Amino acid sequence: MSAPPESRVDDQIPAITRLGIIAGGGGLPSRLVAACDKAGIDVFIVGFEGQTDPQVFSGRKHLLTRLGAAGHIFKTLKERKIDDLVLIGSIRRPSLAELRPDIRTAGFFARLGVKALGDDGILSALREEIESEGFTVHPVQDFARDLLMPEGLIGKKKPSKADQADIERGIEVSQALGALDVGQSVIVQEGIVLGVEGVEGTDALIRRCKAYKRAGRGGVLVKTCKPQQDIALDLPTMGPETVRLCAEAGLAGIIVQAGTALLLEPEEVAGLADKNKMFVMGVVLKPQDQP
Repeated sequence: MSAPPESRVDDQIPAITRLGIIAGGGGLPSRLVAACDKAGIDVFIVGFEGQTDPQVFSGRKHLLTRLGAAGHIFKTLKERKIDDLVLIGSIRRPSLAELRPDIRTAGFFARLGVKALGDDGILSALREEIESEGFTVHPVQDFARDLLMPEGLIGKKKPSKADQADIERGIEVSQALGALDVGQSVIVQEGIVLGVEGVEGTDALIRRCKAYKRAGRGGVLVKTCKPQQDIALDLPTMGPETVRLCAEAGLAGIIVQAGTALLLEPEEVAGLADKNKMFVMGVVLKPQDQP
């Protein structure tokens, strides 16, 4: 198993004056653009039809295209002399009809072969493909470290002793599943694993486990980074919608791995957690937690 590439440990933004942002959906691309504006970095945004929020690229230099247009994207970036890229935002998996792969994209999938069976295989191959074109892929946290989940509480409520046992069990299970490229999240109540994240994602996991939860308050969502995850391409993300769903499911709280996950709208997350008497906390994994 290969280790994920290391991120920067200081707060210094790389000495880059021009950055290409490959922007998916959600609010993270806008926050990265704002951080680049503050740092004086000129950005060029590649957005995708039906995926990227138009507000991200409105009034800015950009290319709006389909997901399957890799050849056109690479050509455009090279014409604009952009060497450095950040990939950020969620991507809804498209149908083949939506993808409409060009020759460059079709060749990528043909070479991918069995790697397409897992997310990590796809992401690893994607990074290799991008770098083979002469681009450098940077982690978003190199430019906007405030996007990362901090260590400690987000809000006021703390986990109970019973919650702590579920947290430890959840970390153990999520890391074991992550090593197998199954998912990033697990829900545990009273030591029992109610469900693990599959291809459906974290939100669907929470909705599904609501039916399995035992009566009364309790249960913890634990979300960690896969041991082999490429942190330049794919970090776990948690935001207000996750808190709302956990509150509706009657869970006691949420644990997210600090430093290797992205936190959306931290003030809103804290407010929702306090309103619903839930804990939300970032934790740093210990060596014994990792497989």
